[in-house]
Amino acid sequence: MAAESTPGPGIPGAPGPTGPRRRARGRRRKPRGRRRTGVLVAAWSAAGIVVLGGTGAGYVYFKLNGNLRSVDIDQALGTDRPTKVDDGSQNILVLGSDTRSGANDKLGGGTDDGTARSDTAMIVHVHEGRKKASVVSVPRDTVIDRPACTDADGDEHDAASGVMFNSAYSTGGAACAVKTVESITGIRMDHYLEVDFSGFQKLIDELGGVEVTTTQDIQDPDSHLDLEAGTHRLTGEQALGLVRTRHGVGDGSDLGRIQLQQAFLKALVEQVKDVGLFTSPKKLYDVADTATRAVTTDSDLASVNSLVSFAGSLKGIGPEDMTMVTMPVQYDPADPNRVILAEKQADSVWKALKNDERIPRSATEGTATGEAKGVVSAP
Repeated sequence: MAAESTPGPGIPGAPGPTGPRRRARGRRRKPRGRRRTGVLVAAWSAAGIVVLGGTGAGYVYFKLNGNLRSVDIDQALGTDRPTKVDDGSQNILVLGSDTRSGANDKLGGGTDDGTARSDTAMIVHVHEGRKKASVVSVPRDTVIDRPACTDADGDEHDAASGVMFNSAYSTGGAACAVKTVESITGIRMDHYLEVDFSGFQKLIDELGGVEVTTTQDIQDPDSHLDLEAGTHRLTGEQALGLVRTRHGVGDGSDLGRIQLQQAFLKALVEQVKDVGLFTSPKKLYDVADTATRAVTTDSDLASVNSLVSFAGSLKGIGPEDMTMVTMPVQYDPADPNRVILAEKQADSVWKALKNDERIPRSATEGTATGEAKGVVSAP
């Protein structure tokens, strides 16, 4: 597929920091390596905490509040940001990450060096009225110009051209990731929510697994996944393998993995209402405890009360109310293992979100897809 030929915002227009980029030849090879990911789940489960009344309620709230971690995005980024729009809609940047230490190290096989990486990024736009949502997945392998940013510790990081999107998080953490997304989209992120992938696995197990149907066998030794075509109730380990796999489906790219993640998220949203949370206070507490341990939020969401309020505003959104797309990209002619923004089509996505409108189908027509659509669905 042809790439966009005119550089623009978020597209490198000059040689990167490691020298000029060269056009690659031959077939697009399947990238190797272990990848980590996570999905938005904590808010829906946190909503059920309100039923944990009685004499232990104070302890429960204190305990769960103590689990939460937060980042003051507003303080780190200051005023040099897109204008906050007060039209009843909200934009949330959701990241899935690993820290390569502790439980994450055991799951991912990485090195215990304390470094962190974000391999899943979703812009969740909740439309006015809280009845519909649009989700735009941002491929980690997108080549961008990263803006200068200040992280939550006050350390400044220089701008860089021709780098991968997920370098923003590994360079400057949550604040730099938000700054980069706002630079690409021109849209202010109202909230930030991060899920680590060891917590994701535990949460799926607490929920009793998630049922999905696969239309083909999926085998990927890198993500320890071996599924025959058919319907499966995935354990946490299998679910993690599914949303991490990139070699077992499609063209082996990150784009195919994104399509699996989107399908899995819809299946999760469909089933989370039916796991007995509201009839079993113990199960509810166990899920809420795991969920709050797994997430990092912006300061405005950093309490159980705030999460409950936020989740309550989303509880009417079901899978049929979610429009899920991948940020419009094309394979990079300079490196077939990377992608670049399809600027004109991406602009139509950002315009739709700014105007609180549905994303037009034309926005993704003719863009790179990863060829894994329809491989996974809710049964």
